[in-house]
Amino acid sequence: MKTATPAMARAINDRLALDLLLERGPLTAPQLREITGLSRPTVSDLVERLRSAGLIEVTGESGEDRRGPNARVYGLVADRAHVAGVDIRWTGLRVTVADLTGREVGTAVHEPSEDLHEAITAAVAQAAGGRRLQAVVIGSPGLVHPETSALTSDYRVRGWHPGLLGELRRSLGVQVVLENETNLAAIAEHRQGSARGVADFVLMWLDDGVGGAIVLGGKLRRGMSGGAGEIGTLDLGMHDPTLCRAVEVALEDGKGLAERIARGVFAVVAVLDPGLVVLGGRIGREGGEELAALVEEQVALRSPAPTRVRPSTVEGNAVLQGAVLTALDLARDEVFG
Repeated sequence: MKTATPAMARAINDRLALDLLLERGPLTAPQLREITGLSRPTVSDLVERLRSAGLIEVTGESGEDRRGPNARVYGLVADRAHVAGVDIRWTGLRVTVADLTGREVGTAVHEPSEDLHEAITAAVAQAAGGRRLQAVVIGSPGLVHPETSALTSDYRVRGWHPGLLGELRRSLGVQVVLENETNLAAIAEHRQGSARGVADFVLMWLDDGVGGAIVLGGKLRRGMSGGAGEIGTLDLGMHDPTLCRAVEVALEDGKGLAERIARGVFAVVAVLDPGLVVLGGRIGREGGEELAALVEEQVALRSPAPTRVRPSTVEGNAVLQGAVLTALDLARDEVFG
């Protein structure tokens, strides 16, 4: 094992301090020393480096209630970078722009358009409000190839064409990443929702269609072609040809929804045994704890593997939340080093 060089050690300490400021908010130098265990000179040096780099700034003072000089409180320079998340739907698209701390600073909505390039660039520009962006992450229905970022044409995303991603990168002049919408919702669920702190879970997306996302060992699993979690196409072997259609029928009839969802959940549990299944999308959220409990009961009748079923607890648009979180990861890696 090689010993870290002084430069590497400084970089590690700097990133540790920046991540702590993200997680806990503004801190004093003594608090940084206490949390990290680093020495006084080391913390003093890193604070000076980060201030010189324009990454942190003095946001106030602490210690007014004790004798002696007050300690400066340091926080991240939130405007150091901005990112955008984009959610593409048949009904149009939504954009959220956030600063480096994740605080929302702008939003925009655009009507459906055959010129998706124009729609995205216009909505992103409106939400950004003149701010320079560091990264843009787009959530879309369909299979997104993990290596090529190619979007399958089977889902017929309105206005999408094979060269669009490259066109957007050139037009926006920043890193643009395409990701499946349900995968992004799962990221939000893992960071902020019912799966927070859980290493293994499956998100079952119940909205205009039925889909799924898989997180194992704390990592999103996309599969070889981006098709992991596409449970809406499951053949249930009964009157309903697919799980997606089965859910549609249950909603039309007003009965049997929990039982049909449970059949799909059981198929996932039988293969992956994730221990937790989160019901997301409009149907999952509206069904709440009552629907989740009914599904869990039905799954328990079929599977020997204990499985908790919980409704999504992500507030607002989970796809947009996941897109912004993913874009922030990219931006912070680039800005923080």
